[in-house]
Amino acid sequence: MGYLDPSAAVSRRFAQAPVSVASARRFVRAALDDVASDLVDTAELLVSELVTNAVLHARSEAEVAVARHEGRVRVRVGDRRPSRAPVPQYCSPYTGTGQGLALVEQLASRYGVDTGDECKTVWFELWPDGPPPPSSGWETGVPPCVSDQTVTLVDVPGALHSACRQHRHAMLRELTLAASAGSLPGVSPEDLAVANDINSVITACATAALEEPLPESDLRSLFLPLPADAAPAVRALRRVLDLAEEAAREERLLTLPALPRGRAFQDWLFDQIVGQLTGAHPTAWTVTPREPEVSSTEVVPWDAGQVRSSRVPTIAADDGNRIIAANGPAADLLGWGPDDLVGRRLTTLIPEHLRRRHTAAFTSMLLTGRTRIVGRSVPLPALRRDGGVVPVRLYIQTQETTDGRTVFVAQLTPRATTPLEVPKTPGRNRPAAAREPRGGRAPATPEPDRSASGAERGMSALNRLSLLADLGAELSNTLDLDEGLRCAGRLLTRRLADWCVVDLFTEHAQVDRVCVVHRDPRGLRPAAYEGRLPAVSEESRGPLARVLRGAGPLLLTDAPAPGQAESALDRNYLELFRGLGAGSAVVAPLRARRKIFGALTLTRETGGRPFTEEDLALVDDLVHSLALGVDNARLYQETRSIAERLQRSLLPVLPDVAGLQLAARYAASSTTAQVGGDWYDSFVLPKGDTAVVIGDVTGHNLDAAIAMSQLRSMLRGIAVDRAEPPAEVLHRLDLANHSLHREATATCVYGLVKGPAHGPWELRHSSAGHLPPLLTTREGETRYLDDGAGLLLGMDPDVPRPTAGHALPAHSTLLLYTDGLIERRDESLDDAFDRLRRHAADLAREPLDTFCDEVLIGLGADSADDIAVLAVRPTPPS
Repeated sequence: MGYLDPSAAVSRRFAQAPVSVASARRFVRAALDDVASDLVDTAELLVSELVTNAVLHARSEAEVAVARHEGRVRVRVGDRRPSRAPVPQYCSPYTGTGQGLALVEQLASRYGVDTGDECKTVWFELWPDGPPPPSSGWETGVPPCVSDQTVTLVDVPGALHSACRQHRHAMLRELTLAASAGSLPGVSPEDLAVANDINSVITACATAALEEPLPESDLRSLFLPLPADAAPAVRALRRVLDLAEEAAREERLLTLPALPRGRAFQDWLFDQIVGQLTGAHPTAWTVTPREPEVSSTEVVPWDAGQVRSSRVPTIAADDGNRIIAANGPAADLLGWGPDDLVGRRLTTLIPEHLRRRHTAAFTSMLLTGRTRIVGRSVPLPALRRDGGVVPVRLYIQTQETTDGRTVFVAQLTPRATTPLEVPKTPGRNRPAAAREPRGGRAPATPEPDRSASGAERGMSALNRLSLLADLGAELSNTLDLDEGLRCAGRLLTRRLADWCVVDLFTEHAQVDRVCVVHRDPRGLRPAAYEGRLPAVSEESRGPLARVLRGAGPLLLTDAPAPGQAESALDRNYLELFRGLGAGSAVVAPLRARRKIFGALTLTRETGGRPFTEEDLALVDDLVHSLALGVDNARLYQETRSIAERLQRSLLPVLPDVAGLQLAARYAASSTTAQVGGDWYDSFVLPKGDTAVVIGDVTGHNLDAAIAMSQLRSMLRGIAVDRAEPPAEVLHRLDLANHSLHREATATCVYGLVKGPAHGPWELRHSSAGHLPPLLTTREGETRYLDDGAGLLLGMDPDVPRPTAGHALPAHSTLLLYTDGLIERRDESLDDAFDRLRRHAADLAREPLDTFCDEVLIGLGADSADDIAVLAVRPTPPS
């Protein structure tokens, strides 16, 4: 049979009110009392969705009509807003809103929309037998909005846009329901109506723009045809959503508040719409300055393959605090297998004394939308499977999945080694994506003049020299090797090739593909090709294996023959060649100081000018420059790693003293590739007093670390040999310092904690230009111990030094620290002292290990200097 006859339908009108949804369901069930129960249940579900749409979006009364014939059902829902066409959202299964039309599509046999001059009717049919004839779907012939002006949104990440759209709909839906019940003061009905209207217009326009094919990189430009007078309505939408966010943070809504990245994107979206409607030019999302907690190095949707292919220890977790992905380096660092970690709570990797605070902080983040450590490099301990603790720097970013959920991606860098990859803040160095013309995708950067650059004909001598100089500069402008290689790859793909691939030997003679760069940064996802490669075996005879043994540069005018791929490495290189769409390539060894440590592959895609013999001399010059830069960077990182290992090897084991708890932490700088001369020490003197020491040698290099080791050893020797007041010990240390070949300038606090196990306790201390110790009582009262201050070490050893004395109450906490904990370039020292005082007061009753870790987490994130802290707490035996 064809269409069901609507003339035999029964109908009823329902007011524009939330209660109409339940009333419409009851009406449909009553009208279908003798129809199969499964059809009745489906009809009830679908009519509730369509009446909800009429109430929330059309905001008019709804007329529901029900017809039936030979077991088949036809339901129509009409409203008085024909200009408001239905817009399918195609949201993920996890979203709580935007599913209505998708449900109709999935459950109805036929569906569609009929539009007249004064009303529109959305209808569906349920056929229990036989295939129904095709339906028109949601095509209405009515444009989503009347366009007076086009707003251009440049570099829109699809996953982030989808997540923000879903969150916006959820907020407005709940606001509307709450306002109808009179339970949400502060939002006027007029503003709410305007907000719903303009949000529907923006969604309809964006949905139409997103119907074009999605670029591989998930970055695209959207063109929204909007009314020229829409700016006031967008401002109203922004006000309403701000009030909704505030209500959500106060837990007056069920919808959780947006995380910082989502809020920032929404602010950017509204700024772009309002600004362009009032005459401003577009600004790309990727170049908009943002706070660290908003920034992310990834603009593509998250997938587990990104974690698994990374060389940096990386773990990803969902908003349920469960691990959903982990890579081999992270598993090795923590003593697990990658698959063993998946599905476990994040608290599995958190020491016992921090779990309660972690859970509270994670819950608070979800409930308030405010984060403490997202986007920042934070020193903290990680728990190994065997119960041991490894100090790491944790860097967390949020990413959106293709279905709009948020994933927390954490990189863990062991604090005793050089970071493999320093997270960068996007939008500061990355060029904006060029405006995309209608009907096609444009590259993210202007297409270079390839004929002038040498890709179409041989380079001039001047251009060759310029390329060589720029290549050297790219590697010297950053201390991070991976970032330097990516910058070099971007340069080479702009001027010479379509793809650039760098493979490097590791210290264990394995091969890592560390860098794959495409000419169009919005092109294919190159990270899929990166990671550990098969070993170079005796059977390896392919181009890459030959180059890694010293041959080349080699010119490849076609993909290697499959018959030549005799080893896993050869097959991997063949797959790479095909995956890149390479028509020709040059492969050259990276050689410096008579040592081969990697290979460079440059490819041009099929259809362009291929590489020829004339290009080999230029590539040979380039690899010499690149190899020297890589070798220098590796030597620098090795030197830094040696200094940090030296520094860490000198950190002492704290003594076990009756009546005293001691805890200490050390963290290298998170923002520089340098090592400082921070140290702490504690030991028991022959007469029973406990010595506590904190110090900082001027400088950030291996010399500073060596000077620190000398001062530390001399101080301990003088203190143990001479039972003298702290001022005299520092005086003798300063004299000894002047005898060194390279006299060091340093600050230091040397103190003696005196008293029996049951107390009372006293601190006698002297300071050589160091920041004052902080004393925090169990009740949270704080004061700085400013007495006993004197000159820095290395200035004038003849100047007298004072000794100060202070009582230490039971269960109080004495904190010694270096300047990296509190000093910030954009903050006065007084403000820094106040910040430390407040933080210590909040932690006064926490266990001492928790106290130290939370001080580092709260104050040491993104520190540009090394940090050392030493905490002492008098605790009489119970």
